[in-house]
Amino acid sequence: MLINCRVKRGKHVESIHSVYAVAVDASGEIIFSSGDPNYYTCFRSAFKPFQAAAVIRSGAVARAGFSKKHIALMCASHRGEKKHVETAKEMINSLGLSIDAYECGVHYPSDQFSRREMVQKKRPALALHNNCSGKHAGMLALARHLGTTVDGYIKKDHPVQKNIFSLLKEYTGLDKISTSIDGCSAPTPFLTLTEMANLYQIFGSSRFQELNLAYDSMVRFPFLVSGTGGFDTDFIKALKGKAVTKIGGEAIRGVSVRSPDRGSVGIALKVLDGNFRALSPATMKVLEHLGFLSDSEKLSLKNHSQIPLKNHNDITIGLIDATID
Repeated sequence: MLINCRVKRGKHVESIHSVYAVAVDASGEIIFSSGDPNYYTCFRSAFKPFQAAAVIRSGAVARAGFSKKHIALMCASHRGEKKHVETAKEMINSLGLSIDAYECGVHYPSDQFSRREMVQKKRPALALHNNCSGKHAGMLALARHLGTTVDGYIKKDHPVQKNIFSLLKEYTGLDKISTSIDGCSAPTPFLTLTEMANLYQIFGSSRFQELNLAYDSMVRFPFLVSGTGGFDTDFIKALKGKAVTKIGGEAIRGVSVRSPDRGSVGIALKVLDGNFRALSPATMKVLEHLGFLSDSEKLSLKNHSQIPLKNHNDITIGLIDATID
């Protein structure tokens, strides 16, 4: 079984993106698999809720006075819109730090309106605009709470990262986890899709207080998780607490579903060529196949299920959809 995302120009298929996916239930049984369930890849930003969980469990969130909206931003890959930037600034201010403490790097917002406005007004991009600024504010809070230096908090041997990966090992039962450097310069793990799916199963299971708080924060503040038009935001809002999702670089995604029939189900997807345009249709197809979406939820997310393709004259010339073959 394989998920294929077809890029159609008119009635004809022009390109195809192949997608691997795996879903596991509360017993750890694989209830759906597309491609290789043991495909080994990088977790990227789909790791963020678990990084946030380490900050919560340590007591750093409470000590910093962070609320659920701040936790939601810790889990986010945000688009740099005004509300995202303001929330990140609240976090760094509450720690008594300046934005110079950030080690995530700088980029302009991915939100086109926000980016265009900044360019027109000749405003420089700041670390606050970085899509990972919430995550890094959480890491800075953890450094402060641990009583260690904030300098170098992104380094693998820093107490902040040791704390995060110690919790990841607890969740996964793994003794060793390979890592590389993420786009924001923090360590990011390599895992199999089944291991990622198991993590997202745990995420929705209510077994761990820190994960439950991260889940609830994403549900309470879905806009902060992504932003205007983002699948993560639209999906979390549409599912109304029944499920959350988190995207990661190179087209990885984790989904946690709280099913009344199957309990907590975790899903992990990877577009093999790393193209983001295939990820939302593939996610929708898996969720529909597993029967996790109601008709009203499908309707509210239809623009993510079949994505129209438009040319430079704004003429619709095709679409992207997914099939399970």
